[in-house]
Amino acid sequence: MSTENYNIGLLGHGTVGAAYAELIEQRAGNVADLTGRRPRIEAVLTRSRGDFAAILENCELVVELIGGVDPAREYVLAALAAGRPVVSANKLLLSQHGDELFAAAQRAGVQLRFEAAVAGVVPVIRVLEESLAGTHVDRVHGIVNGTTNFVLSEMERGLSYREALAEAQRKGFAEADPTDDVTGRDAAAKMAILARLAFGAAVRLDQVPYEGIEHLQSDDLEYAREFGLSLKLIGTAERIGDGISVRVHPAFLYPGHPLASVSGPFNAVTVESDAITEVTMSGPGAGGLQTASAVLGDTVGVMLGGAWRPRPATPCELLSDVKSSFYIHMEVADRPGVLASVTQVLGDSDVSIKSVVQRGMGESARLVMVTHPVAESQLRRAIESAADFEFLRHPPRTIRVIEEEFV
Repeated sequence: MSTENYNIGLLGHGTVGAAYAELIEQRAGNVADLTGRRPRIEAVLTRSRGDFAAILENCELVVELIGGVDPAREYVLAALAAGRPVVSANKLLLSQHGDELFAAAQRAGVQLRFEAAVAGVVPVIRVLEESLAGTHVDRVHGIVNGTTNFVLSEMERGLSYREALAEAQRKGFAEADPTDDVTGRDAAAKMAILARLAFGAAVRLDQVPYEGIEHLQSDDLEYAREFGLSLKLIGTAERIGDGISVRVHPAFLYPGHPLASVSGPFNAVTVESDAITEVTMSGPGAGGLQTASAVLGDTVGVMLGGAWRPRPATPCELLSDVKSSFYIHMEVADRPGVLASVTQVLGDSDVSIKSVVQRGMGESARLVMVTHPVAESQLRRAIESAADFEFLRHPPRTIRVIEEEFV
């Protein structure tokens, strides 16, 4: 007896779309054994071919892999309004228009799934919304951009930033234009989505402060190697009092942190709660096949008839001035009184120094300091004051230090 087909309309046929179509063809028999129906790509819409109206008429599921906001937003809203479930990998769309899309899915009573929009094949969305649905989550943070993690891993091996980025592009882990990745914007979009899921917070991409990896130098990686630390681009969403902080920035991690050993194009997300202590999930995060695999997982979820739909989000207080330890790197002329002058100006802003390392001599010395936890605004004031010292050869660099370890 033949198995009934399950018709899918595919929007977009780029790297991820093509990989998804190939996976559907390869795995259709396995999915049919699991769900009782055989998935098939009934129609494809690209800039040059296909008809969206025909997709709505003939397909039971719409898979959006166009990327960007327009025209993806229009297509997804139309599909939901027509009662079609939607699977998407579009983090920009979800992080900027999540409220509108989730409300449309609720009105239509259909599923909107987007596991592939965050952390590749790492099932963090499903875990937050299903496995930990009743858990009071305190913090979600992780490495959610495989491109930058690969670049930093290569820099730890001794490559320069430009060499490491070129290698990422050569291996297909970075786009020809890697701006969204290296500036932290891609990670910020993903953290806005995770903040919504973890805390029910209405957070948009434009509300998430982010900092990338373009300014990092070989000296920073040298310091990490010397002291057994790892340097990662970390996205964080956490409760602080009655508010929420969502942010993306490079950070040093101590060896006992679960994210410290994650290298190459891998993603990892740690969920923390009093009830569970911490749960860390990791897996490939960069690449068309990996993303397509997560999309296929969502496809199977829809076919199995799961009732899960995103919950409406609520406004909350977003906090930006968060306490952290900081690494401070200063290139100075080695003269009497330099260290005393630096510590004095830091102390005037209530920045307390935990450790100091000096390297070099004469006109090419370096001061590397790590502070005790301090509000970012206090550190910024101190750095602005220190920038006026005539013995500084370059503006000071700062990187956050995450001191928590789970051992």
